[in-house]
Amino acid sequence: MTDRQWNELLAVVGGKATARPPIGFIIDCPWLPNWFGIQILDYFTNEDLWFQANKKAIELFPEVTFLPGFWSEFGMCTEPSAFGAKSIFHANEFPFAEKVITDIAQIDNLPEPNPATDGLLPFMLNRLKSARPRIEDFGHRIRFSVSRGPLNVATFLMGTTEFLVALKTDPNKAHKLLRIITDFLKKWHQLQRDIFPDIQGIFMLDDIVGFVGEKDFVEFGLPYFKELYGVDLPVKFFHNDAECAKSIKFYPEMGVNLYNPGIFDTLQQLREMSGHRLTILGNIPPRDVLARGTPGDVRQAVRQLLSATPDKSRLILSCAGGMPPGVTTENLRAFIEAASE
Repeated sequence: MTDRQWNELLAVVGGKATARPPIGFIIDCPWLPNWFGIQILDYFTNEDLWFQANKKAIELFPEVTFLPGFWSEFGMCTEPSAFGAKSIFHANEFPFAEKVITDIAQIDNLPEPNPATDGLLPFMLNRLKSARPRIEDFGHRIRFSVSRGPLNVATFLMGTTEFLVALKTDPNKAHKLLRIITDFLKKWHQLQRDIFPDIQGIFMLDDIVGFVGEKDFVEFGLPYFKELYGVDLPVKFFHNDAECAKSIKFYPEMGVNLYNPGIFDTLQQLREMSGHRLTILGNIPPRDVLARGTPGDVRQAVRQLLSATPDKSRLILSCAGGMPPGVTTENLRAFIEAASE
């Protein structure tokens, strides 16, 4: 992200009026490698191809701020790998981390990982350290520390169904697991900030928040997220593209000021449910419009969103969720054209 883009982001998150809403997209392995013309495994293992894919997107669409920007990642395997999860990588499929907790009693003996040495985390950091001179020569800086959220990591470690059942059958063990994960994530984000001093934002992704009701979110989500977002940074970015009606009113209390939602609610509904306290990154349908629609469909969706939104403050035009697989250059150009009218 360039200095201009960062300052623009600070302005919109701060609620300052802009001539027109900026455009931003979350991009990572579900979209970028195949759009660039390479396999997902090459994107993960070849530092030059990873850099060139990100660079091409930035050069081809200069009107767009890509978030978090030069994202060094290994898909959903990144954080679970530090706990010893077996990471499965096929040539051109999304990687998957197998669970490591097969009996809830194992939580009592689960060690907290060291983010500097464990799993894929050192490789993620080393890729960024190695690429940092090229990133900065290109006029960009590393602005965000990034991770999956505590509920999301928990479901990879013990299975989604098993974790959600544990919230009801053994809440003490669930809290113990979330305590271990949260302490680990706090150190992981701090390590990223220590290594890259330009980081002034935190970004977490946790769709499992949308799988629980309000009572369970308040008990098992809110206190841990408040710890993680309780850092003195100007941009606190959260992604949950599952349902958010039971939890969004708590996001400002968590510390979040920038939110990327799903398709379940309109922009106006999201604003009302959050008390107009969040900047929204969204929210045209990602799969059915941006990926599968025609350029005309994309233009129409963007125009409809803008026409239905008289107050365009605290808005970054995007899709709901991250950039999905299969989005074409033509559809992205159509999005930008409609947003710029």
